[in-house]
Amino acid sequence: MMLRRIVQLFVGLALYGFSISVLIKAGLGISPWDIFHQGLGRLTGISIGAVIVGVSFLVLLLWIPLKIRPGWGTLANAVLIGTFVDLSMPLLPEAEGILWQIVFLAGGLFLLAVASACYLGAAFGPGARDGLMTGLARRTGWSIRLCRTLIEVTVAAAGWLLGGTLGIGTIAEAFLIGPLVQWLMPFFALPPRTTKPRTAEALYGQNAGGS
Repeated sequence: MMLRRIVQLFVGLALYGFSISVLIKAGLGISPWDIFHQGLGRLTGISIGAVIVGVSFLVLLLWIPLKIRPGWGTLANAVLIGTFVDLSMPLLPEAEGILWQIVFLAGGLFLLAVASACYLGAAFGPGARDGLMTGLARRTGWSIRLCRTLIEVTVAAAGWLLGGTLGIGTIAEAFLIGPLVQWLMPFFALPPRTTKPRTAEALYGQNAGGS
């Protein structure tokens, strides 16, 4: 069982990085955090994958005042997603024409949902950004939905000002990833060690809405 969890974690993280690349190549808008990563990369000249890794560790520093302890899966998340973005970006062509852009967007969103369910189901700890959201909710008493919204609106606005791609894909991800992950979780959630079922809410937080 442990071997399956480890394999599922790494497959999920690799697929997550690949799906980010697909969405970037679609050119129709990406997630709020990736808008920030893309904008910061354009400002600094650093690859988006390296920016993702760097921002992940900066966000982990914010866990300290929130008194959150990362799992080793959290550290794997911080390192591997950005690495796989940089590895896959040169392998993918730009989506040319609206038809291919839509195909890339739909495929990228589905792969992102599969990747999220895969690594969440392995239950080795949340990603840096997810932990920031849930930790802030615990410390403030605000809902996870409100914390997520405040964080993502802030990073999306900052990324857009830096030149990141905001578009219909951003909206589609906001509305579709949560339900898709919820639907896919039973296929990836491993048998629990307790009598409490592993749902998307249990692994990601109440009102799970993404990866």
